[in-house]
Amino acid sequence: MSIAPEQVEAPARDAVLFKSSPVRTFVALFVLLMVSFALVAPIAALLGDGGAGNPWWQTALQAAVIAALAAGAYSYSTRGSLKTWVRISSGGLELAAQDSDPILLDWADIKHVTVRREGFKNLLEVTPIDLDRVHPVQGEEAGPPALAETPDGQSYTADLSEVWPSPRRLRRELAKYLPPDDPAAG
Repeated sequence: MSIAPEQVEAPARDAVLFKSSPVRTFVALFVLLMVSFALVAPIAALLGDGGAGNPWWQTALQAAVIAALAAGAYSYSTRGSLKTWVRISSGGLELAAQDSDPILLDWADIKHVTVRREGFKNLLEVTPIDLDRVHPVQGEEAGPPALAETPDGQSYTADLSEVWPSPRRLRRELAKYLPPDDPAAG
């Protein structure tokens, strides 16, 4: 069980919290499925024998029920319910990614931060100057967020695709504390 951001005291009063939202995931997937239906249904009707004679609204209602069930199942499944949160403040950057224990990095201990797109995902990469400067905030069960090898060195990574407010807002908050030449600051 991951630690919720509400269970951890913020390092400063000006903290801004970004956390995963199953509701946002549900809405995005539901809209995607309904748009797919709207694009595919007319083609299927033309290729088929004209359909079963049901009115269009009945077919759309059936598609909406199926889309709601599929989006709900994914949103609350194991993958969809992985908790990620990032808290940015003058006290540093806190990160708990995909059910990890939260960590805190002071701004002086961060070498590089990147927010980038990879396919349909938004990813956060935080490269500490030294892994020994990373402070565990609370918990010893799940361990720190995943590390990935990047051109800047070993970086903590987090999938921001389900994070609310948006990754764009996260970039703006990072820009307040990062040097102007850091790509995440722009």
